[in-house]
Amino acid sequence: MMSLYLWIDLLSISVPLLVSFHPRIRLYKQWKALFLGLLITLVPFIIWDVYFTLQGYWGFNEVYLSGLKLIHLPIEEWLFFICIPYACVFTHLSILEINPNLSLSQKTSQGITIGLFIIFVVVLLFNFNRAYTSVDMIFAIITLALVHKFNPELLQSFYITFLFMLIPFFIVNGILTGTGIEGNIVWYNDEENLGIRLGTIPIEDTVYAFSMILMNLSLFYKFKSKKEKLQ
Repeated sequence: MMSLYLWIDLLSISVPLLVSFHPRIRLYKQWKALFLGLLITLVPFIIWDVYFTLQGYWGFNEVYLSGLKLIHLPIEEWLFFICIPYACVFTHLSILEINPNLSLSQKTSQGITIGLFIIFVVVLLFNFNRAYTSVDMIFAIITLALVHKFNPELLQSFYITFLFMLIPFFIVNGILTGTGIEGNIVWYNDEENLGIRLGTIPIEDTVYAFSMILMNLSLFYKFKSKKEKLQ
């Protein structure tokens, strides 16, 4: 199906965008903070994406694309970094709107953070020869370290809401990597990752999503806080 990737992007953001005007959410009033965060996060991820695409570590199936490209990437891939994070920030805020007290204790959150650091570092140390695995772990370590230092309270809720986000993540990323369609939209060179798949999804993609969403959320809260202080 031509432009399937584009449809996935648009469908992913459609409901969150419409419900952003709901009186209980009113995310549209925080669009400036949100889109600043999205654009800043987009920069390192696009650089990473372009380099990996040029190196053949991953790539895209032209059958499912519109054919429009910008800096070696299909336009759908650029939209991915706007549509998916927007939907994820919306999901995080909506869950907390429904249950404002949804939060882990500081001790539990600290324990999970330490555990994740250990996992990311160990995987990195044993996989420097795998480009996707190593860069993925480096991004995760840096992102988690910065959020833990400057906004550790975010982690207390994010560790819970991220589990909810994994549901649509597996649906969207599953389709992108070949679930339910002939071939795949995004392909991976398994010599550059662990070769472990969750269905059709490389396990590294879960860490990729973790870093991308956490970076977007932390920047959103940072800019939102600055705006509130100026009012």
